[in-house]
Amino acid sequence: MSTAAVRELIQQAYAVDARNGHLARLIQAQIDSLHPSIALASDDTIGVLTRFVHAYIEQVPEFLDAAASVARNAGIEERIQPVLGVAEQFFLTPPSVLQGHDGLDALLDEAYLAHRLVEEVNDRYIAHFGQPLIPLDTTVANLVAHQLIGEPFANQLDEAVHHAVESMLDDSIFSSASAQAYRARLSDPQTVTAWKQWPCLSRRFGVELNLERGGD
Repeated sequence: MSTAAVRELIQQAYAVDARNGHLARLIQAQIDSLHPSIALASDDTIGVLTRFVHAYIEQVPEFLDAAASVARNAGIEERIQPVLGVAEQFFLTPPSVLQGHDGLDALLDEAYLAHRLVEEVNDRYIAHFGQPLIPLDTTVANLVAHQLIGEPFANQLDEAVHHAVESMLDDSIFSSASAQAYRARLSDPQTVTAWKQWPCLSRRFGVELNLERGGD
C-alpha cells in the first residue's frame, strides 16, 4: 500500500483548487440538477457540498489504511489486498477515461471509482456470504457523488468499475474449497471488533437522502 502518495495527491489538488476555484464552479453548475431527495444539513449549499467532496475524497486513503490493517490482523489479507490495490491505482494511475481531468475535479472522479469499487465488491460478497468484505456503507455518498459528477460521465465511471470487478471476481472464488473457512474468518468477532475501531468509515457527510422529497 502507498497511501502516502494518495494523500500527497490530495494535498496537491487542494492547492490547485485554492488557486482556480474549480470545485466551487463544478458544484454551482450541478446544484440545479441535484435530485430533490438529496437533503443538506444546512442552507449553505456550496459549503455543505464542498465539505462533502473533501470528506469523500479524504476517506479513500483512510479506508485503504484501515482495511489493510484489519485484513492483516484478521488473516483475510489475501482477499482484501487485490481490492485495495485497484482502489489505490485509480488514484495513482487513473484510467484513460479520466484523461484531461485535474485538481479536485479529477480526485472526485477517482474517489468515486474507489468507493464504487468497494460497493460493487461488497455486493458480490453479500450475495454469496450474506455479509460484505469491507463493512463500509457509502451508498448514499456514492449517489450524491454521481449527481455532482453528472451524467453521462458518471455512468462511464460505473462501467469502468464493473469491468474492474469482473476481472477480479468470479463465482469460482466463492465456490472454492476454502470459501467456508474464509467466511468464518470474515465473521469472526475479532474481525468485527477490529472494524469498529475505525470511526472514519462511518463518517457523516452532512448530506442525506430524504425519500419523501424524491417526487415521482
